[in-house]
Amino acid sequence: MKSSFRLNDNALRYLIFFSLVGSLLIHSFIKYGLLNQAIGVILPKASAQVPFINSANGFIPDWSRIKFTDMIISESGHVTYPGVRGTETRTWTAGQSISEFMELGDFETPQLAIENLNLSTIASVQEINLSRLRLNDFQLAGWQTLPNLVKAVPALGNRSVISVPPIRDFARRFGINGGRISNLSRVPRLRNIQLARGINLRNYPLTSIPNIQNTSINRFANWQDSKIIGVPGLSTLTWDNLPGLRTLDLSFIASLDLPLRDIEANRTRSISGSYQDGFNVPCFQTNCAHAEMSGIGKTTGTQWMSGKFQKVNGGFGILKALNGGQEPTGRNPFGSSFKQVVWNIDEASGSVETAMFFRICKTIPFIGRTCSPYFIGPVPFIEYREKDPIVLGKPNSLP
Repeated sequence: MKSSFRLNDNALRYLIFFSLVGSLLIHSFIKYGLLNQAIGVILPKASAQVPFINSANGFIPDWSRIKFTDMIISESGHVTYPGVRGTETRTWTAGQSISEFMELGDFETPQLAIENLNLSTIASVQEINLSRLRLNDFQLAGWQTLPNLVKAVPALGNRSVISVPPIRDFARRFGINGGRISNLSRVPRLRNIQLARGINLRNYPLTSIPNIQNTSINRFANWQDSKIIGVPGLSTLTWDNLPGLRTLDLSFIASLDLPLRDIEANRTRSISGSYQDGFNVPCFQTNCAHAEMSGIGKTTGTQWMSGKFQKVNGGFGILKALNGGQEPTGRNPFGSSFKQVVWNIDEASGSVETAMFFRICKTIPFIGRTCSPYFIGPVPFIEYREKDPIVLGKPNSLP
């Protein structure tokens, strides 16, 4: 009996010992982030970054291989805000392409000049036969009034009503059977009626309104409210066809020197921030994960903070209030159409994953243009490793 008791007593001691060791290991894994690293080794890494080119100016996106449809958002969300047509709601789901919920006005920037495109230009690049599409495939056509169309489409007002089938049928709906389109557009009772409220746009080819395909997007009323997928071919148009990208200034570059995780605290040599707060916003908190830079002069030792942990002020106008007025810290090296944010940092592999964040922009009558903070994201962008060149863009101010 005594030996049996001694055996059980020893087993109990071993059990207590290994339980204590196990608890200490789990505590260490959580405290120092070792658990996340271990999981990262076990699980396959997502490969969703954008194609890029290692150019003389650092890593830049390969615009010839980048399309709206390839920009897949990683987190779901929704927001309600004031717009041209009253209160509007924007909803997105993880795994969804931004082309399905982002609008043209969100990308009204000099760096893209998306509004200067027309359907013919897009179709010629994409080899799309516009005559096979219907008027309802062009989303913003539905909310144009006759005065809108006459103002937008060159020489349309000089044509007879009966020569343009959609307008002919629209006029007949209201008891008018002839005349010139310019005169029809001045009839008071028709002036504010949108085309889709008078006819079914599915019944007409897109090209049934002459020259609509040659009219630049920004000539149409409220063009900013069209979704990206509401313009035929735009969602799959590669960004090298967006004229504004040729004006980017890529002269301010650095190299990734050292990625440091969130145990870093109180870092003041920041080169990240926002348009509103500037791009040297220090991080006065306990989790200041960042990518440390090296480069010419004072560039060495500067810190691009992770937007996963640090938030800054963003947006302007009435939409500034969205997301509590906050956005992840970062930079806009490729223009204001999106923000580049340092997101996931892996010290073990010496790598930094960056993400794109987008904003909502509206032009509201009597108020003007207003934009939310950059909070719609993350969308995987470029991954960097130690010594890789990084475009910092403007401004080139250093702390």
